Parts: sequence; structure tokens; C-alpha cells
Amino acid sequence: MAKRRRRSVFSGIGGQAVLEGVMMRNRKEYAIAVRKPDGNISVDIKQLDYDPKQLKRRIPFVRGIVSFVESLTLGMDILSFSASLIEEEEEEGKEQKKSLFEKIFKDKAEDVVMGLTVLFSIAFAILLFMVIPYAVSELLGKYIRNKSLILLIEGALRILIFILYVAGIALMKDIRRLYQYHGAEHKCINCIETGRPLTVKNVMKSSRFHKRCGTSFMLFVVVLGVILCFFIRTDVIWMKIALRLALIPVLAGISYELLQLAGKKESFLLSLISTPGLWLQSVTTREPDESMVEVAIAATEAVFDWEAFQDKHFVRKMVKKTRTESDGKEVETGEETMQIDVREIEEMLRSGNTGVINRELINNRLNAGMDGNEAAGMNTGAYGDMGGNNMNNVQGNNAYGNMNGYGNNRWGQGQ
Repeated sequence: MAKRRRRSVFSGIGGQAVLEGVMMRNRKEYAIAVRKPDGNISVDIKQLDYDPKQLKRRIPFVRGIVSFVESLTLGMDILSFSASLIEEEEEEGKEQKKSLFEKIFKDKAEDVVMGLTVLFSIAFAILLFMVIPYAVSELLGKYIRNKSLILLIEGALRILIFILYVAGIALMKDIRRLYQYHGAEHKCINCIETGRPLTVKNVMKSSRFHKRCGTSFMLFVVVLGVILCFFIRTDVIWMKIALRLALIPVLAGISYELLQLAGKKESFLLSLISTPGLWLQSVTTREPDESMVEVAIAATEAVFDWEAFQDKHFVRKMVKKTRTESDGKEVETGEETMQIDVREIEEMLRSGNTGVINRELINNRLNAGMDGNEAAGMNTGAYGDMGGNNMNNVQGNNAYGNMNGYGNNRWGQGQ
């Protein structure tokens, strides 16, 4: 029996790995689930002040810049929150000593520390991924006169440093565990979007790779930065540095749109663009254990009704398992397995307007990147975008730091 390709449907949820836990977000609501030192799972549900109808969230490219800034802030907040849960549990019963920041800033101490951390992180990223490659290329410019070659060297250094940084921090024990929770987050979303019931067993069997991942977004930013700097040139040193800094929001906006398309559409070109990011996820995600998956499920169920979602978009039925004999014939094995199909495709097959359309033809055309109407040769608009594209115009806000997007209006997305 030929292996069936499992069709996915965009769910609109995304997430992020945190210290000993997972954050899952569904539109305006997000939940942080953390495994505390005593073994219990703490789940906190929070609301965001978010209006998807705001103009800044509807304009292409601009919405990517807005989401990028918001995701940085939210990402730092939830990381700090997860760390505080663990610290409170470990320090319970111990005498509390106030830090220097607490003595000076009192109730504002935590906000001050968070602000300084964000500023330091941004400064460090600029130094590591922009200033150092530029400085090295300038030194090489004394020996190499070809400006295009110098720019290519600078770009290659940026990409190399980024990959080495991501791989290097994976050697740290705490980061390895963070990457495992990142894998658990991806697995939960993949499990839901392919129609499997959200159980530990099914999540463990799901893929830890996802196109709508913040890792892919960051790689898009780095690579696009290399491309734009190659074509936008100046000989004035201070302008070179200013230009690279000014391009950051532009790169965020473009990368956002690319991630939207790659996560929701299927075509050879988009698959090609997504491949490097999926390769890099082999470093930024690790296979989680079952206890980590339990945490990810707790976060997901706190903000998302996955059963209602799957009932709406998937149809399940038991079918006989078959195997192919040496003579090429398929025979039943006597066992049964669950077959999961996207409900929109099933409805099309049952409708009286499908004519000669069959399952194989629909799947072939969907795999080629066509939408539902094109695949069925119809013009009714009733079954458009069956591969999960524009499904119900799910709205949400994309957050990057490994959040796997939360689409906005018809562009949608999702991790």
C-alpha cells in the first residue's frame, strides 16, 4: 500500500519554548505551562491587548515589523516569567535577600532588569552578526580589490557566525532542554494540524520540524540582509553601518511575508525557500521526552479547542491495512488503521459537481501548489485553499522567537 501523504490544515496557533516549559498562543490569548521542580505542571493563561483590525496589522510588510517588535518584548516577558516560577519554587522557605537592583529601583527592579536585558541582547546581536563580519571584510579589503567579492565574504561570514552561534549554544545543558521543549511545541502543532488526536503517543510520533518557525524567520533575515547589502552599496563607512541597521525592520517585514507564504502554500519554490530553515531546525529542536510533551499539551489545551478544530476540518475512518506482494498485488493484512483526510476534500469527492475529478487528481494538483477550486476545475469558491490556506481567514498575530506565527487576516500563519 503506497504511503499516503498527510494533509495539514492551518490552525492559527503558535508557540515558544521557555525554561522548563512551553508557551502556546491563540489570537489574543496565550498560556505558559511550566514543569516545576516538584514535578507539577503550572499553567498560567494571559490576555493580550491586541486588535487584528488595526491598520498596522493589515498592511503587508508593516505588519511584519510590528509583530517582530512585539514578539521580542513578549518573548523576553515569558522567559522571565518561566524563570521566576522555577526560582520561586526552589527558593521557597529560604531567606530572601534583596539584590542591588531591588534596593535601588524597588518595585520597578524587574522592569529595569528586563529593559537592560533586551538592550544588551540587541546590542550583542548587532555586534556579533553585523559589526564583526563588516569589520573582517573591511580588513580583507586591504588585500582584495573586488568590492563584490568583499560583500560576498561579509555575507558568508554573517551566515556562518549565525549558524555557529545557534549550534554552539546547543552545547549548553539548559539550552539543549530548551530545544527539546521547542521540539515538543512543534510536535503539538503538527499533531493538531494533521488531524491526529492530541495525545502523548500521537504527539511523540509527529514531526518536530515546522515551516512556520522562528528559526526559519531569523535565517530569512540573515540571508535577505546579505542579498540587499550586495545591491545597496555606499563607500562612506558610517553610512554602511547605518544602512545595515536601517535594513533590520525592512528585513523583518519581508521575512514575515515569506514565512506566511511558506507556512500556508505548497509549491516547489516555497518548499525550496523553506528547506534551509528546516535544516537549521535539526539544531534548534530536539526530540522531547514524554514529560515535556505533557507540558506542551497542557499549554495547548489551555487556549485552543483542538477537538472542535479537528471535527471541523478532518474526517477519520478505519480502513484495512494492505501490503504489496512480490508479484505486485496488494493484499489485506487483516489489521485496520485510521485514515485521516481533510474534510473539504472529502466533501468535494462526495458532491455531485465533481464530474470526473478523483482523489488522485485532487492530491496531485494540490501538491503542485494549486488551490481547491483550481484542483477541482470548479469556480464556485466553496472549497478554495483546501491545503489549509486561508482556512476561515483565521486571524492572529505572528510572534517570532520560535513562535511559528499567528497569521494575520487572510495571510495567516502559525509554531
